[in-house]
Amino acid sequence: MSTATAEKLLGGQRTLGHKIQTDRDRYEVSQNGLPKKVLVHFAANVDLSMRFMAYLLNINERTIQRKKDFDLLDGTTSEQLLAIAEVYARAADVLGSLESCQKWLNTENRALGNEKPIVMLKSRFGAQMILDLLGRMEHGIVS
Repeated sequence: MSTATAEKLLGGQRTLGHKIQTDRDRYEVSQNGLPKKVLVHFAANVDLSMRFMAYLLNINERTIQRKKDFDLLDGTTSEQLLAIAEVYARAADVLGSLESCQKWLNTENRALGNEKPIVMLKSRFGAQMILDLLGRMEHGIVS
């Protein structure tokens, strides 16, 4: 997994407060919670509205709006945001660019039941399905 790219999409070490290099790092970050500014930075980097991010994270947009930049998101929301960032990083790596990634995520995919991959990011199971599909694509397996 392209953790450095996911870390960059989330705002880098400076925005996150520390590096995310291992599964243990991801676990600790998700348990402690990410600051709202990480969510804002990620949404801007991947050109998603805060309304759509709220949808993907299963929280109310108004809840996000009320938080200050350094207020922490809860563990579940932080974990989901990390998973989404890792999918974006992996897709950008496999497809060659963030632009290609964004286009692919917004196009219906037969291997995913004609769903747009981006909609499936609402669930960690959907995110895993996308990662599995990207792995198959990377290895030239027709999906």
